[in-house]
Amino acid sequence: MSRIGKKVIAIPAKTEVSLSGGLLTVKGPQGTLSKDFKNDIEITIGTSEITLVPKKITLENKALWGTYASHIMNMIAGVTTPFTKKLILEGIGYKSDVKGTNLVMSLGFSHPVTVAIPATLKVTAEKNLITIIGVDKEVVGGFAANVRSLKKPEPYKGKGMRYEGEVIKRKQGKKTA
Repeated sequence: MSRIGKKVIAIPAKTEVSLSGGLLTVKGPQGTLSKDFKNDIEITIGTSEITLVPKKITLENKALWGTYASHIMNMIAGVTTPFTKKLILEGIGYKSDVKGTNLVMSLGFSHPVTVAIPATLKVTAEKNLITIIGVDKEVVGGFAANVRSLKKPEPYKGKGMRYEGEVIKRKQGKKTA
């Protein structure tokens, strides 16, 4: 049985949740999110709470039960307060800038690296700090991971791009005799 799925999901004030034909829509002060759910899990929307119950207890439904509960909690959290991810760019000559709908970065290559910013995200770049803000947790995390993968932090000098609060295990360099 799912511990997360058993919990009742509270709907905060100024947030509307509706379900029609497997499409769950959450509207809040920050925006609107929609997601398709299979009908194997019965989603019941009350006045101020949401409950999930599997129609038939199978191995797949047990897995989906908690997953769907987490998705719904993230959707509600995103439309009330947006999710943020911060990336720190370390290294001499490494810089980032937002130009229109693109994130342009100098990462030590012979050319600038350009990444298209999704329409649902708000991205700011100040000196060596890139801030990604958005309503959908999956889109924010995915975009941050894609940007970070362009120049991962290296363990000797710590150069590269890392999440704020991420600890990079440093290695000792060559020993001179």
